[in-house]
Amino acid sequence: MELRELKYFLAIAEAESISGAAEALFVTQPNLSRQMRNLEREAGQQLFVRGSRKIALTEAGKLLRKRAEEIVELVQKTQSELSGADGDVRGTVSIGCGESYAVHLIAAAAGRTRVRCPDVNFCFISADTNDVTEKLDSGLIDFGILIQPSDVSKYEALRLPLLDTWGVWMRKDDPMAEKSEIRAEDLDGRPLILSKHSFNERLIADWLGRSPDERKVVAFYNLLYNASLLVEEGLGYAIGLDRLINTSGDSALCFRPLFPRMQTHLDIVWKKHAVLSKPAAQFLQCVKEVFGEGTNLSSRDIDNG
Repeated sequence: MELRELKYFLAIAEAESISGAAEALFVTQPNLSRQMRNLEREAGQQLFVRGSRKIALTEAGKLLRKRAEEIVELVQKTQSELSGADGDVRGTVSIGCGESYAVHLIAAAAGRTRVRCPDVNFCFISADTNDVTEKLDSGLIDFGILIQPSDVSKYEALRLPLLDTWGVWMRKDDPMAEKSEIRAEDLDGRPLILSKHSFNERLIADWLGRSPDERKVVAFYNLLYNASLLVEEGLGYAIGLDRLINTSGDSALCFRPLFPRMQTHLDIVWKKHAVLSKPAAQFLQCVKEVFGEGTNLSSRDIDNG
């Protein structure tokens, strides 16, 4: 399979028509149709379902689309890295991470990198642990931020010098907001909004003492901001990490930590024995410097071990 064929295939999948893709690619329809017949022959399977109005992908086509996107992205990433091989530090550093206040340390390292190397830019990808590790293993991102418990043994890893605290997001006018901390029994019979990430589900299930199926779960979320909107509308109580939603001023929300206290570490990881690009290597140096300055952070945030 040629890279050009994969790009043509992706254009058709996006436009859902040969004519629309041909127009976007500035090629003729007969030429594009011929390229796709060749691609189907190489794949040994039908990739398209040709309807009267639009073209849809078969299951094989959907798989190829995912892989083609990864291949094209990896080629573009490699070209960007090679463009800085003449001594200048320029290019893109890609980082996959979930929601965490501790990521502001990564942002600080990114800012420091930009001061030293103005031609370096960043691509932050929000994803859960499984997506982050898949992209990292495929070479599509340079670094991943993993929340514990995650297996970091197959990666190089640095632990962030901050801890995330789990708790309950609720309305300030809720009677339970008078409590300084929330116990599992406080949530008996109450509508819950829980994280859909698999690691988080297990953590919360252990703290609750039962699976989410045994609780009154009204919604799942991937982004806490969306969950906060549900809480604000009175849909339920969201269990999530602290310091991600504004609770000052006119905010209708507040946060109360869980009891027993539940805190989690985060690690920044990258592939073992990886040959880092110059921008990635410069960023990693800045990460180590920022982490080394952790003693200047608030004492309640520092992991003292």
